[in-house]
Amino acid sequence: MFSFHPSHNVCSHVLGRTFVIVLSLLLAGCNGDSSTPPPVSVAATGTPGAETSVGERLFVETRFAQAFKVYLDSGGKVNDVLTVGDPVMDLSETTRPGVGLPGPFAGLTMNCRACHLVDEHVGTPRGGMRTYADFAQRSPIPNRSDGKRTAARNSPPLVNASLDRPGGALFHFDGEFSTMEELTAGTFTGRNFGWLPGQKAEAIAHIARVMRGDDGNGVIAQQFDGLSYRMLFAGTDPVIPDELRLSQAFRANIESGSDQEIFDAAVKVVAAYVSQLQFSQEEESGALIRSPFDVFLSRNGLPQEPTSGETPLDYSRRLLILVNGLTRPQFVTSNPHRGNGLFQFHAQPFQFGAQELEGLKIFLAEPSATSPTRQELSAGKIGNCLACHAAPNFTDFKLHNTGTTQREYDSIHGVNSFATLTIPTLAARNGNYNGFLPATEVHPNASERFRAVPVLADPALTDLGAWNVFANPDMPNPQAKIRAILCDDQMACPLSDATLLDRAIARFKTPGLRDLSHSAPFMHNGQFSTLNEIIDFYIDVSGQARAGKLRNGAVQLQGIALTTGDIPSLVAFLKSLDEDYQ
Repeated sequence: MFSFHPSHNVCSHVLGRTFVIVLSLLLAGCNGDSSTPPPVSVAATGTPGAETSVGERLFVETRFAQAFKVYLDSGGKVNDVLTVGDPVMDLSETTRPGVGLPGPFAGLTMNCRACHLVDEHVGTPRGGMRTYADFAQRSPIPNRSDGKRTAARNSPPLVNASLDRPGGALFHFDGEFSTMEELTAGTFTGRNFGWLPGQKAEAIAHIARVMRGDDGNGVIAQQFDGLSYRMLFAGTDPVIPDELRLSQAFRANIESGSDQEIFDAAVKVVAAYVSQLQFSQEEESGALIRSPFDVFLSRNGLPQEPTSGETPLDYSRRLLILVNGLTRPQFVTSNPHRGNGLFQFHAQPFQFGAQELEGLKIFLAEPSATSPTRQELSAGKIGNCLACHAAPNFTDFKLHNTGTTQREYDSIHGVNSFATLTIPTLAARNGNYNGFLPATEVHPNASERFRAVPVLADPALTDLGAWNVFANPDMPNPQAKIRAILCDDQMACPLSDATLLDRAIARFKTPGLRDLSHSAPFMHNGQFSTLNEIIDFYIDVSGQARAGKLRNGAVQLQGIALTTGDIPSLVAFLKSLDEDYQ
């Protein structure tokens, strides 16, 4: 019916890509008799990292959705095998209208994995490996009374999404959530799982009901040793394999705990699971190792990460000086992880050659001033990409307006339409929450007009990104982080919230660029299918930014000086950041 990531056989699973099994008894737990009582110390304290395996099971759990509650309310049982599932699960939607891939969870109801795919479509024509992202321009959601059939955006990759960053994390394209726990809770009780604004308490009660009633006999549970949630979260039963034995911090009494306590326990382990999804690193140094770019750096003795106290931007500038100084670069023509010149999950060769090196130099090149000179514009080869995508993670973790919203809106309503769109002031917006802001538990009937899919029939609809979140009284937690970004990290921001709100228009999170080929289509609205299209877009919007025709455009765009002849080398470099994520 569906496939799991190869590591989902728990005994071959290493408890997440970045977790190292430090207790020899864990290996014994996979190879030995699981009915043998574990040492008292393990039963009492649990196993470090076990929360990631338990969290993985809840990440693929298909009974937390509103559609499954409808089934239970009609007389169904928690452990029943559904005869008819939610139609939204029938296909994994792609960028081709009406053409999808077979849904890996067809016949069931919504789960996290349906929108954050990994290996489910590796063998499917037009499919492939994913970095916990979907294939859609905008993610499909269950059909409810609000008439929405997709989210306003697609599902961003979760690999490397939880990296440590200055100022703390922000999640979702607009920075709505400030912790992975908030994001997980919001997803489980939100529209993607079929819950309408105002149904949070109902969602929590339903999830608790499923966890209390689970008997461990379902198909998904059988991939995780067939234990009930009651047993797993209690953590003391001797039949629990060590690799699933939760530590005290993650345990909960599923049988007698309150709905909120059970829900919080589920959220905590799922957040732990997602937070450890990272690209491959050296165990000791933390250097990334599996892309052709990483192999090139290592082969040429180039630094793979900033030194202590060095910013990613300064590291990127130093890296450019070093690569420019290479007299005999050692190129990469084979995959050291496979012993040949091929990727396992990409059709392209595993290589970093002269064209990739040229692309790297373009990527790291900066103009002599904020806007390039005429000579620089004519010569090209200045990507200024490091301004927002500094190595080694290739993101500044901030919020920028790259013109994506304006491009989509103008393509529907005509050139310069977005520039003249009436956007309310802070006072007007917050004075009429229902008229302008996203729906929440406090304001379930809000219009969401500025976090919507633009359509020809209604010019009032568009997506303004962080504008919906900043200074929003219903979203207090991310405010300090967003304020710092909007104020250019000034310690004491001298600007008013009204001014900062204007700065927030159409700003979205800067994505990382690693393994891009496993996360297309690109941008929050899936507007571009190829890297060539994106670079061509940046050539265009950089000109708009310099001409003052990009509403609230990021200043960094002005520094781009590229010609169409630069595109092949820049694309080659970006593809050298791909890796065989697994």
